[in-house]
Amino acid sequence: MNGMNVPQPGITPDQALEALTAAFDGLSPEPRKAATYVLENPHEVGVSTVREIAEAAGVKPNTLVRMARCAGFEGWEDFRAPFRDQIREGTASFPDRARWLQSLSQGGKLAGLYADMAESAIRNIETTFAATDPKAMKAAADAVVAARHCFILGVGANHTLARSFAYLAGQALDTVWPIPRDGSTAVDDLSRAGAGDVLIAITCKPYRTEVIEAVDLARTQGVTIIGISDSPASPLILGSEHGFLVSAETPQFFPSTVAIGAVLETLIAFVIADAPASVIENIDRFHARRHALGIYREDAT
Repeated sequence: MNGMNVPQPGITPDQALEALTAAFDGLSPEPRKAATYVLENPHEVGVSTVREIAEAAGVKPNTLVRMARCAGFEGWEDFRAPFRDQIREGTASFPDRARWLQSLSQGGKLAGLYADMAESAIRNIETTFAATDPKAMKAAADAVVAARHCFILGVGANHTLARSFAYLAGQALDTVWPIPRDGSTAVDDLSRAGAGDVLIAITCKPYRTEVIEAVDLARTQGVTIIGISDSPASPLILGSEHGFLVSAETPQFFPSTVAIGAVLETLIAFVIADAPASVIENIDRFHARRHALGIYREDAT
């Protein structure tokens, strides 16, 4: 923040977190450790004491003071002030969610789980879209459309989402490829990527090593990164040209991928809207060919 204090009147929690994110790369290890905890647990800032936050983050209380000053604030209390009136509602934490689900089933409480799942899915969508700037989405879509090659990388549960994105984008563009390919690794698939190429990478906590390694390699080769992750301190968000935060909270054992799918669907929509008219012609030809080949069933109404 160039030694200047952040103006306090009217500052919001989001602006405080943005200031901390901007200062993140310049922090020494202990303040960075504190910042990571704060960025990942902003709902704790307004309700916990400095000692409680420090203990949870594994640092000394004065480290939080140093962290806040590096972000442009007078100290921890100045950083904390905006959160007091706008504390984000936390989500219940279950030490062993798998056993909790089993207890719900045994107790005949699946109706409650159903309601909780619906609520969390809706909340994840709302939280993600509220945090996403349409201008940022358009900038990412511009990069995809202009790319020589666009790779999309997701492993585990995100592998299917990555392939779905590539499948839909392939109806309009012939430059989008899901990785890793069968029998390959992501770093091998990116071996000849460089400036003019784009990598869309997806991973949430706990971050997958192969995704982080592929992103690190792509950066050294000049590839533009579009990162999708669940924390502003994620290695996919920090240092990427385009970063999108998603909410992955859920009452069940596995992290939610609903918001990731929504972000990818929205990016596809922006790609189509942003592309030249020839892209629409490609889509029309694609579906006309499928109709001609009888791939679609057209029952008489």
